[in-house]
Amino acid sequence: MSTVRRFRMTINGKVYEVEAEELKERGAEEGNERLFGSRSAEPHHAHKPRIEHPPSPAASALTIEAPLPGLVLDVKVSAGQRVQSGQVLVILEAMKMENEIVASQDAVVSRVSVSKGDSVSPGDVLVVFE
Repeated sequence: MSTVRRFRMTINGKVYEVEAEELKERGAEEGNERLFGSRSAEPHHAHKPRIEHPPSPAASALTIEAPLPGLVLDVKVSAGQRVQSGQVLVILEAMKMENEIVASQDAVVSRVSVSKGDSVSPGDVLVVFE
């Protein structure tokens, strides 16, 4: 069960209308761990939100998927590279904002499934860990 709430935000004099889904499927702590998304509605040169995207139930626990549609601006890792939890893997541009997709655990990159300039949809595999 979830509740969709609408918000109107004014940032740098520009008004944005935003819909946000409040997740209530699990306990409050577990639900908060699943939340991700942009923390800023400023242009892409502003602060970059860091997105730790937990894998979907259908995906392998060692797969990082695109949490939102966007354009791949940069890929910061390559196959065989060891990464640490919180390290930036991919930078996606969505709605004129840069979003850092970060590793959710320490691991070794098995495969990078996207390249700079690719368009991705939610759920597309970005990086696979060994």
